[in-house]
Amino acid sequence: MSDISTRPGRWIDIANPTRFLALADRLVPWLAGMAAILLGAGLYMGFTAPLDYQQGSTVRIMYIHVPFAWIAMMCYSLMAVSALGTLVWRHPLADVSLKAAAPIGAAFTALALVTGSIWGKPMWGTWWVWDARLTSVFVLFLMYLGIIALTRALDDPARSARAAAIITLVGFVNIPIIKFSVEWWNTLHQPASVFRLDGPTIHPSLLWPLAVMALGVTVLFFTMHVMAMRTEILRRRVMAMRYVAARRADRKTV
Repeated sequence: MSDISTRPGRWIDIANPTRFLALADRLVPWLAGMAAILLGAGLYMGFTAPLDYQQGSTVRIMYIHVPFAWIAMMCYSLMAVSALGTLVWRHPLADVSLKAAAPIGAAFTALALVTGSIWGKPMWGTWWVWDARLTSVFVLFLMYLGIIALTRALDDPARSARAAAIITLVGFVNIPIIKFSVEWWNTLHQPASVFRLDGPTIHPSLLWPLAVMALGVTVLFFTMHVMAMRTEILRRRVMAMRYVAARRADRKTV
C-alpha cells in the first residue's frame, strides 16, 4: 500500500526540472559515448558493405540519408507528444522538450533534404523534383522553422507554449503524408523497403549497416535533445533571475 501511494510523488520528482538536470548530467556522457561507438561502427560497416548492383557506390549515401529522414519525422512526433503534454497534462518539461527539439529537427530535416538531393542527382538526373515525398519533407522543414519563429516571437511564456503546442499538433498531419506519400501517389521516390508488413526488401549485407547507423543517429539525437533541454531549463532560470532582479531594482527606485 505504501509503495502505491508514493508513485505519484516519484513521477512529480521526475518532472521536476532540478531532478531532470541531475539526470541529464549523468545521462549525457553515456549517451554521447554510445552514439560515437554506434556511428563509428555504422560508418565502417557502410563503407565496407558490398555495392548495390544497380546504384554502385552511390548507395552508400543511404546510410546517412535514411537515418536523417527517420529522425526528421521522429523528432516531430516527439514534439507532438510534448504538445499533448503541454495542453492536456501540463507537464512541467513538455514545453521545454518541444522547444528544445525544434532546432534539432530542423537541422536533421535540412540534412535529409541535402543528402537526398545528392543521392537523387545520379539516380534521377536532377537535384530536385516536386514529387509528393520531397515536397512533404520540405513542408516539414518549413514547419520546423515556423515553430521556432513562433516561440521566439512571443514574449509571454504561457502564450508561447500554448501556441507552439497547437501549431505542432495541427502540423502533425504531415507526418503520415510523408510516410505514405510513395504509396498514395505516383512518385520518383522509391517505396518503403525496411518497415514493411512482408519484411524488409533490402539484402542483409546492406540492411545491417543501415540499422546500426540508424540506431547511432537516434542515440545522437537523444543526446542532443537532452543537452538542449538542459540548456533551455538553465536559460529560463537565468531569465527568471533577471526578471526578479529587475523588479527589485524598480521597487528601490520607487
